[in-house]
Amino acid sequence: MAETSFDVIIIGGGPGGYVTAIRGAQLGLKVCVVEKQYLGGICLNWGCIPTKALLRSAEIYHGMKNAEDYGLTAKGVGFDIKKVIARSRGVSGQLSQGVGYLLKKNNVTVVDGEAKLAGPGRVDVNKDGKALPLLTAKHVIIATGARPRALPGLGADGKVVWSYFEALDPDIMPKKLLVIGSGAIGIEFASFYGTLGADVTVVEILPQILPAEDTEIATIARKQLEGQGMTILTGAKVDGLKKTKSKVTATIQGADGKKADITVDRVISAVGVQGNIEGIGLETTKAKTDRDCIVIDEFSRTAEPGLYAIGDVAGPPMLAHKAEHEGVICIEKIAGHAPHPINKNQIPGCTYCHPQIASVGLTEAKAKEQGFKLKVGRFPFLANGKAIALGEADGMIKTIFDADTGQLLGAHLVGAEVTELIQGFVVAMGLETTEEELMHTIFPHPTLSEMMHESVLDAYGRAIHI
Repeated sequence: MAETSFDVIIIGGGPGGYVTAIRGAQLGLKVCVVEKQYLGGICLNWGCIPTKALLRSAEIYHGMKNAEDYGLTAKGVGFDIKKVIARSRGVSGQLSQGVGYLLKKNNVTVVDGEAKLAGPGRVDVNKDGKALPLLTAKHVIIATGARPRALPGLGADGKVVWSYFEALDPDIMPKKLLVIGSGAIGIEFASFYGTLGADVTVVEILPQILPAEDTEIATIARKQLEGQGMTILTGAKVDGLKKTKSKVTATIQGADGKKADITVDRVISAVGVQGNIEGIGLETTKAKTDRDCIVIDEFSRTAEPGLYAIGDVAGPPMLAHKAEHEGVICIEKIAGHAPHPINKNQIPGCTYCHPQIASVGLTEAKAKEQGFKLKVGRFPFLANGKAIALGEADGMIKTIFDADTGQLLGAHLVGAEVTELIQGFVVAMGLETTEEELMHTIFPHPTLSEMMHESVLDAYGRAIHI
């Protein structure tokens, strides 16, 4: 490696790291990315992308099993779990190579190794126990991501208790599965394995599944998931696990305080993630941490001059698109530009189970807590022609407005393809669009997007099709 001095060194080549690097190169900065494992990070290799590939296979399988609903005949429908997994891994591999190509195209130096801070503007790199040349830069950005969080006694063992790593590349197709945690990760895996025929039980310690979502939307999602055969226990917790070579017996305490045992083939621990702050030399700096994440300001600056943090390691929401945008703001500030700080209230969240869930902004409960007078609109999928034609008549779009100003405070969706619809509301919020402007926007017919319009109309007593 010829070059060892750069304008910016980025530790981590995940979505936040590589997007930041490319933007930095576009701005004329000499950028280096140090990545110890896979370009694309957890999202591309063990998270966002491969799970979507798995869920797509499950979706097609479900459609084939229900072909008669559409006047079609499909006999001998089955699946090969090894081939399903192989396709998912292939998609990740293809895209990881693509990230490498993009970095090379933009003249970003990529160093394969494990980075550690070694003083202001200095980064040591180690590869397979051997020290590589010291790297130096005026600015260092930490983008080391996060890893699965483990609860005492309930952590993954890589055998019968899985994290998302093992769930993405399973040794068997479990007949009975227990999922601990009902956030996006837990529900997506529960949906995937449940659609393929596993008997799935989900345990959530909080009163509702998908705790970050609007309660009304989460309730609709729960009803649909239970209708598909999933068992969901809220207000419950797993007290302990007894493991054999091929089975796990879990002791579950229900919302009523009573305990019961359930024996399953595998357990997925999906109780959240924590930032990767260890082993990177952070203790030698003035940077502060809070709850396993690095504390930053609105431009990703830490308390150590010249040291920045972006993405999951810098705190919630732990989403790839947040990491990317946070990184762009950070590098533009470094380059002397004047970017607007990220508005966390306008970061959309998506869960890709069936039904899909998507949201942005305040939930109804949080909006009320903040003292807003509200106008709330709702529109069901059952009243939309395109949804009925698709055979996807379950779901709802909910919009929340400030009754005094007409400001869109939040949008919450559950149903088919809502993860593709949510961005319309994100743009509307970003442009500070009022209810009048949304009501006078023309939506194409027949589309699912018409429900977005009708939900806004309903908030003001003007819905047409309900």
